[in-house]
Amino acid sequence: MARLFNPPVYVICLLFTSLFIAINAKENEVDNEHPFNYLVRDIKGPKNWGHLNPKWKVCETGKLQSPIDLLDDRVTVLPRLISLRRNYKPAPAILRNRGHDISVVWKGDAGGIKIHDVEYKLLQVHWHTPSEHTLNGTRFDMELHLVHNNSRGDIAVVGILYKLGRGDAFLEKFVKNLKSVTEEGISLGVVDPWRIKFGGRKYFRYLGSLTIPPCTEGILWTVLKKVRTVSKDQIQALRDAVDDGFEWNSRPTQELDGRNLYLYEPKNP
Repeated sequence: MARLFNPPVYVICLLFTSLFIAINAKENEVDNEHPFNYLVRDIKGPKNWGHLNPKWKVCETGKLQSPIDLLDDRVTVLPRLISLRRNYKPAPAILRNRGHDISVVWKGDAGGIKIHDVEYKLLQVHWHTPSEHTLNGTRFDMELHLVHNNSRGDIAVVGILYKLGRGDAFLEKFVKNLKSVTEEGISLGVVDPWRIKFGGRKYFRYLGSLTIPPCTEGILWTVLKKVRTVSKDQIQALRDAVDDGFEWNSRPTQELDGRNLYLYEPKNP
């Protein structure tokens, strides 16, 4: 049963801003897929990431690791959270195959989101199949991550979960290019982030990490509660495009380790 907690606004702001770690977004993800993989029993698999590189120790020792299982009985409803404020806009972008995933990277100003009056600019989006976050133990078929950063380099990621059903309109625009795209990327022209459908105002909020090495902590996560749909063909296209061994590119869920998990539920949904 969710608990109701209604602290002053300044407490909420301090909660999320004081824990941020100033990091440069461009230096936080591994572009070479070969140093690690997602194979559970492999020496380079998720359980061993912390031993593969001295800079990746936090993958094993960290206490703010992502993804997590979003359990209803761990959630605290926080009425003073507010709806996500999106101010996205069309901008030039490229499609990249990083080996371990497919990403759309904006090369111009694509706008962003505002969290507690702090602006976060949209950098890129990428896909994981199946989902990384789970909902009450249920893993879904796909998860999209929208990666943003602010002027200090703090990162905020929005996660959207998908189950099998009708195809996703945003992903469909790139399916025909997936087989030919390389790490250098191909131009997509102008791409409008507003075409990524959120479809609901309820969301989970917690402090976590990147879900690939170096597993940097201090990432502000927002995972939408509404589960959208993706077609089987679209998922297969993503899996066919990535390198062998990365068709299942989802890190196992991590321990909450005493962290607070919040839920925003609007009064008038």
